[in-house]
Formats: sequence, C-alpha cells, structure tokens
Amino acid sequence: MAGWDASQLPVLSGRTAIVTGANSGIGWHVARELAAHGARVVLACRDVTRAKQAAERIRNGGQQVDVEVELLDLADMSSVRAFADHWRDPLHLLVNNAGVMAPPRRTTTRDGFELQFGTNHLGHFVLTGLLLPALLRAGASRVVTVSSLAHFSGRDDVVNANADDTYRGSQAYGNSKLANLLFALELQRRAAVHRVPLSSVAAHPGFSATGLFVDPEGVGANRIVRTLGPPLAKVFVQSPAAAAQSILYAASVAPPGSYTGPQRLRETRGPVGPAKVSRLVRDGALARRLWSVSEDLTGFRYPWPNGGPT
Repeated sequence: MAGWDASQLPVLSGRTAIVTGANSGIGWHVARELAAHGARVVLACRDVTRAKQAAERIRNGGQQVDVEVELLDLADMSSVRAFADHWRDPLHLLVNNAGVMAPPRRTTTRDGFELQFGTNHLGHFVLTGLLLPALLRAGASRVVTVSSLAHFSGRDDVVNANADDTYRGSQAYGNSKLANLLFALELQRRAAVHRVPLSSVAAHPGFSATGLFVDPEGVGANRIVRTLGPPLAKVFVQSPAAAAQSILYAASVAPPGSYTGPQRLRETRGPVGPAKVSRLVRDGALARRLWSVSEDLTGFRYPWPNGGPT
C-alpha cells in the first residue's frame, strides 16, 4: 500500500463501473481514472447536462475512453428504481459517491425522508440492492461506499435519522456518513453469509475542495460558505484529484470489509492506508438495526440468492 496511487490501477478493460455523483469533484476524478485504465464508466448523476459536460472533459483527456451518462437522482426513489430497471449488463464496480452536506434547514427528499439520510444513505442502500443481481452476474464484483471523517460525529440515534424533531445540519450529515460506513460493513457481512462473490468496502477522502461547498441543497445554501468556501478550500485542503486516491484504492485492491483513507494530519490528507473508525462502527447490532430500519422505510428487501439467514 505504501506510495500507492492511481497509476497502479490494473487494466480494467472489459469491466463496467457506475460512479454516482460523478459530474464534478472527487467522483469525476474517480470516473476519469477508471476510464483511463480501460473501464466502461457510467456517470450516474441528477444533472444530466452537467454530467454530459463532465463526460466530454474525460473524453478530451487525450485517451480513447468509454464513458456514458445516465440520470440518477438519489433523492427520488422512483429515479433510483428507473435507473436500476434500465440496467441490463453485468456490473463489476459500483461507487456510491454522491452526497449532500449539511443544508442549514431541514429538507426532505421526494419520498419524505430527511435529505441527507435519504440521499446519502437510503438512496444508495436501495440502488445497491436493485443492482445486486447485476453485480453478482459479473462474478467478482465490488461496491465502494464513500464515508467521511464526519462519521465520528454520528450517534447511535442514526437509526432515527429520519426523525423530524430538532434538526442540526452538521449532526444529520455525521449520522448519514455513519450510516454509509455501517451499511458498507454490514453489506460485506451479508455477502459472506450468502457466499456470493461480492466485496463491500468503504473509503473516505479526507478534507478536499469539492462541489459540496457550492451545492445549493447543502452547505452551499449559505451564501458566505458558497462564496468563500471554494477559494479557502483550495488553499487549506487537498485537491479532489488527491482525495480520489483512497476511493480508487478501495475500488481496486482494498480487502473486503476494509475502510481506507488518507494517513496524514489526522487523516485529512496524504497517502492512503487503513482508516480509523468510531466506536459505533464496530457495533454489529447497530448495523443490523440500521439495515432493518432502511428496509422498513424504503419497503425494499435485498434479493439474496440461495435464501438463508441475514
């Protein structure tokens, strides 16, 4: 792992990857590197116009690449289902990257879920489950779920993250990122129980200058943050290209059930390696409760083959 970077990605010809939220920031850099190494890459985004522009930037990078764009709004379960219904091919890699960060006021998805929990966790929970048959058809497939250092602020009330009582944007974001990590590890446990060739891993990018600062549905709803955030971030945090390295490592060689992140300055930047987790992440009972709550809220059950307990 020492000194690992995207140049060490294997040749990915014949493999298909979906990257959610890939029209900008870390997701775009992940998609670009996967495509540059031969993968067919689908940019799954809610803003198709921006995604098409992002795909064109990848195509203009000097290499012949296979990049496509599909509509996916994780804040709308009908969009998630439509995306999965449209998918027909084996899927080798799913990168659950898209997210909303800390809107100042409580907002809901089209289905009535708190926006961050609904988008960051529930949208990816259902998307992954709907694509499970395609992932299993590919043979040795992999799901990467992007968490955050913010998961340390998550609490055990993550299972009540859709509650409509007192709302604090940063706390709800921390809970959603804790949910991402709990989901990734529980998905690996269940894949092992069902003996399917699926690896679930998680990663976090450290601190990075990304489009989350200008997202009008998130922290970018604050005009001061939207104006000052991007230039300050470029000075004090790492670039999206550097932040993408941990996600790319997770997407290629990280062991099943692992969590990867930068190693320097309290995991805010630097070379990739094993990331630290909060006490709650090690709580298997909490992970199973979250899974059950997610099933109840969405009405979706994973179509595991071979039956058996979960």
